Amino acid sequence: MSACLIVVNEERNLARCLASVAPVVDEIVVVDSGSTDGTVALAQKFGARVVAQPWLGYVAQKNLALNHAAHPWVLSIDADEELSAPLAAAIARLRADPDADAPGAPNGYQVSRLVFYRGKWIRHGDWYPDRLVRLFRRTDACFTGGRVHEKLEIAGEHPVLPGDLFHYTYTDPADRAARSATYAALWAQTALEKNRRTWPGIGPAHAALRFVRGYVFKRGFLDGAAGFDVAWGNAREVWLKYHLLRRLQAAGNFRA
Repeated sequence: MSACLIVVNEERNLARCLASVAPVVDEIVVVDSGSTDGTVALAQKFGARVVAQPWLGYVAQKNLALNHAAHPWVLSIDADEELSAPLAAAIARLRADPDADAPGAPNGYQVSRLVFYRGKWIRHGDWYPDRLVRLFRRTDACFTGGRVHEKLEIAGEHPVLPGDLFHYTYTDPADRAARSATYAALWAQTALEKNRRTWPGIGPAHAALRFVRGYVFKRGFLDGAAGFDVAWGNAREVWLKYHLLRRLQAAGNFRA
């Protein structure tokens, strides 16, 4: 089993991630896109095979990491994530299971991602359970998508593994706001390239629906002030995506 990561300047997070991964995989592949801190040395300390690759975009960079994996099963993980003890144990059991590759066995497994934000675990709203296929048979999968929020394409049914994937995503609300702005800009550029259009009112409507879904229907209010922050920030990012797309259209960048 191979663990695959793409990184740049992740010295702050990487040790925590690799310490949780190293006991349950056979190799660690780290694709580094030009770190200037101690990321590469830290990865090598954990026995990782480091591949230097200038940034190609999320999709191409992650697919490159898969191509460098030497084993048929891949655990795809980010530097700001960590396997919980129950999740690590579940992955270790699968790694040792001789029937994991039997005909009809799943070709991938989902994990539940649990975010640590503003000093607490966010257990409700849009952020939990954020289920994603992260353990999968390499030859059956590939990453697709635009400039941001890549998607793993893999057919079949994928059971959910017990335990959580801890996600230490943002250092503080300011960090979140800055990264949300970056993601929104990348989304708008991708939407423009796909000839997608928007009109006044669409952004605010989608943002309002996102807030109500996360804060009310998914019970984000149970996380207190942090839950409101999460729901409001998600709604703001949705609004910003459509706002930036309208600006690109108004600048004459839209291809009619």
